Amino acid sequence: MLYLWIKALHIVAMVCWFAGLFYLPRLFVYHAMSEDAPSRERFSIMERKLYRGIMTPAMIATLVLGVGLLMLAPAWMSQGWMHAKLALVILLVGYHHMCGAMYKRLARGENKRSHVFYRWFNEVPVLILIAIVILVVVRPF
Repeated sequence: MLYLWIKALHIVAMVCWFAGLFYLPRLFVYHAMSEDAPSRERFSIMERKLYRGIMTPAMIATLVLGVGLLMLAPAWMSQGWMHAKLALVILLVGYHHMCGAMYKRLARGENKRSHVFYRWFNEVPVLILIAIVILVVVRPF
């Protein structure tokens, strides 16, 4: 029963983390397009609150609960699909930190990227999510 509770909470935390990973780069798009100081300040506040208040705690909960699941089912570590999933999770953590660096750069007014860049950047977590779900559900290797 403990395993199922941890799994359920892991999924909830992951959904919250991905919601932030999908929304924060969208805020970057709007921030990069804004032309007045009040708008840029508003987006900076929104980005900071999303990153610090939702995304980072959700990421930490996802990782901690994931480790808990692996402790309860250590045999998964011998399966190829789990190795691939964990590699994608490491990439996702890197993406998360890139978002943090970007929101700080935008807040300082040091943005050198266009809204088009952020639109493409916003697609990265979608691709990772698709791959992770396929790996977990299909377990192709």
